[in-house]
Amino acid sequence: MGQLVNGVWSTEWYKPDKKGRFVRSETTFRDRVTSNGSTPFAPDPNRYHLYVSLACPWAHRALIMRKLKGLEEVIGISIVDPYMSDDGWHFSSAPGALPDIVNRCDFLREVYLLTDPHYTGRVTVPVLWDTKEKTIVNNQSLEIMRILDTEFNEIAAKSAKDFYPKELKEEIDAAIDEIYEPINNGVYKAGFATTQEAYKSAATELFTALDKWERVLGKRRYLCGSVITEADWCLFTTLVRFDPVYYTHFKCNRLHIYEYPNLGNYLKELYQVPGVSGTCNFDHIKEHYYKSHKMVNPYGIIPVGPVIDLSGSHDRERKYK
Repeated sequence: MGQLVNGVWSTEWYKPDKKGRFVRSETTFRDRVTSNGSTPFAPDPNRYHLYVSLACPWAHRALIMRKLKGLEEVIGISIVDPYMSDDGWHFSSAPGALPDIVNRCDFLREVYLLTDPHYTGRVTVPVLWDTKEKTIVNNQSLEIMRILDTEFNEIAAKSAKDFYPKELKEEIDAAIDEIYEPINNGVYKAGFATTQEAYKSAATELFTALDKWERVLGKRRYLCGSVITEADWCLFTTLVRFDPVYYTHFKCNRLHIYEYPNLGNYLKELYQVPGVSGTCNFDHIKEHYYKSHKMVNPYGIIPVGPVIDLSGSHDRERKYK
């Protein structure tokens, strides 16, 4: 993954710190769509467009929320090619990809430059674009997910679904914060580590956190109790990629998720929520990681396995009647 530097494309990869640890850059565009008129961005139908990757766990959060809230008819999407070359994310005619019908761009970086011709930073997904003001509103995945969950209820086909209920807000925020660094970002810290020490530290933190949530899910059905919340979808997009990619490609191989009785069945239950499986594209996921990260997998060889059936039976409903 390259980056833009004062509007000019550079193929420079992430620089590790002095201890060989992967350091993720902060996102830049942090405006909000609000239903109360507190920002210039109102939740109007057919005004906003999502740029996503089916491979990316961060973009997957936004895709899931768009689907579960019934916003497909009022918020369009473009889907980048799964392979990310030195030119970054690009639009193509690959199976599962969708072109940029809004700005007619060939590369996602061009969308960033339409907002800021002198932009410096990574070109990441998801991106929430405002077709009225012709600008990026937001490119922070959690904030986009919450915008879709909470601010479009007047036009959402499934507005009754609430994944950020008032009585659980503090617990949801705490859970999201707790899983982010060791798990969501932790798999990357393990996979992109450039020293044994950095890898071991990240892998230890990752599996310590997974062990903790395995215990939690032995006592409750979901991360924050008896209902699915945004926290669950934040964990889901990492878990669903874990066995096909992170276990091998990022060397997170102490245990598969299917070897955890609670996490494994929990993953199946979330995958089987109506509409969610349709947002999961394992071809894009495997092609992106195994072919794009040449520093990890120099020959870009995609493994034939594993064969995992997430549509099989699980015990969550029976266990928590």
